[in-house]
Amino acid sequence: MKLAITGFTKEQYAAAALRLALGWTFLWAFFDKLLGLGYSTSSANAWINGGSPTSGFLNYATTGPLAGFYQDLSGSAAVDTLFMLALLGIGIALVLGVGMMVAAISGSALMVLMWSSRLPPENNPLIDDHIVYLVALVLLALLGAGQWVGLGKWWSELPFVKRFPILE
Repeated sequence: MKLAITGFTKEQYAAAALRLALGWTFLWAFFDKLLGLGYSTSSANAWINGGSPTSGFLNYATTGPLAGFYQDLSGSAAVDTLFMLALLGIGIALVLGVGMMVAAISGSALMVLMWSSRLPPENNPLIDDHIVYLVALVLLALLGAGQWVGLGKWWSELPFVKRFPILE
């Protein structure tokens, strides 16, 4: 069944809604850690106030066989910067519907890193929300979900995107 307004199917609208919800999830994490909006990051620990967006998690929340590796990364300016750039870039790409393949690849890598920092997962022996996000990111990229309620169709017509299709 097609919705009369634009010709998109209900499945396409659902994929666009999932894309926007995931994009907002990444953007919210970025802004909360940047500004210390008081949800998971206090103002005193905000990145703009000299806090580290990764140190609290890496120092105190990591568990399992890779915990030492992740704890050693804590407080690194390079790790903080890469993490924040990943949150921002993935969030913008998903909200706008551009660069979906790059967003899916980088988002999946970030989700694997976050999943592996807490092994085994707390509520399930294998799967947690990071793996669910990974699967959703891959699905959205494979569906080309940026073209529905987004700028993906326009983006895919740009000459440099046509030249490098992974940017689509």
